[in-house]
Amino acid sequence: MIFDLIKKRRSVFPVQYNSSPIAKSDIEKILEAANWAPTHRKTEPWRFKVLLGESKPRLGQFLSKKYQETEASPKQIKFKKLLENPRRAGAIIAICMQRDPKESLPEWEEIAATAMAVQNMWLCCAEMGIGCYWSSPGLIQYMGEFLELNEGEKCLGFLYMGYYDEEIPEQTRTPIAEKTVWLEY
Repeated sequence: MIFDLIKKRRSVFPVQYNSSPIAKSDIEKILEAANWAPTHRKTEPWRFKVLLGESKPRLGQFLSKKYQETEASPKQIKFKKLLENPRRAGAIIAICMQRDPKESLPEWEEIAATAMAVQNMWLCCAEMGIGCYWSSPGLIQYMGEFLELNEGEKCLGFLYMGYYDEEIPEQTRTPIAEKTVWLEY
């Protein structure tokens, strides 16, 4: 059931990944799931750039260097995390959004559609036993220096992906009744 899959979805972080590679065909399936997200006016604003092989450590080098350049007092632990997380991942998908050139709808709707595409990928990963985590560091504003971005395209973060060995604990949520108002008048 989809409800069970939704409840099973978790953030699994790069430090938890093992070294098992992710097959290109599995990544393609995950991307195809993204492509079926809802999209207002059918703009399909999601764009993805898949980082494999040497592009992963290059991303880590870029992020850690940019962090040192832009942070007044960089912390060694964050520098190390930015450097190492991309190397730990089986794959990284840069999550990008292409703004409709006609601006026929508000930008937030295209961002929301892209987020729904990411949720589809996340659910697909959960079903396939692949851990993932959406990271949106402040450094994404500089990704045009690392990735080829088209005019009107912006990077919204990275979906780090990898297989993992440990059991991921169940989570809880506060009751939905505490977050819902019923208007029946």
